[in-house]
Amino acid sequence: MDLDDVTTALALAARSGDALAVERFVRALHRDVLRYVAHLCADPQAVDDLAQDTFLRALGSLHRFEGRSSARAWLLSIARRAVIDSYRYAAARPRPSDTADWQLAVELAQPRGLPGFDDGVALLDLVAALPAERREAFVLTQLLGLPYAEAAEVSDCPVGTVRSRVARARATLTAQLDRAA
Repeated sequence: MDLDDVTTALALAARSGDALAVERFVRALHRDVLRYVAHLCADPQAVDDLAQDTFLRALGSLHRFEGRSSARAWLLSIARRAVIDSYRYAAARPRPSDTADWQLAVELAQPRGLPGFDDGVALLDLVAALPAERREAFVLTQLLGLPYAEAAEVSDCPVGTVRSRVARARATLTAQLDRAA
């Protein structure tokens, strides 16, 4: 059984009130949710909160999960809506910065000197620079490993559109890496 089959079975068992299945379901998908939310969210400080919100929403509506799609696709759809809702909330209630030079404070807080850190930051910057739809399709399929059909379900668009977005994202990233080399 692959991860999607296992997590879907866990979600169905959790729906019936199996506490151990709930724990195993959350543990199995927590990393995927964190990674997906991190790529969608512009605020690294909010990632953990959004992941927690995702699981709270999912567990609250688990009784409606019927297993027609994988539990991972279902959960990532919830994560996507949680991020969108957080953007809407932030737009309605902007927070002022209490630091005079907040950009400098953020730069100084970043870890330095870790092996591969600069390369990882450069790659994340390249992925972050992709248009939102292409970035989402790329992250879902290439980083999280979702099949194109499930990525289409999460993104609420046709499979062909996801394939096109991933192909264009790859082409853009390859061109940017070629220029940097």
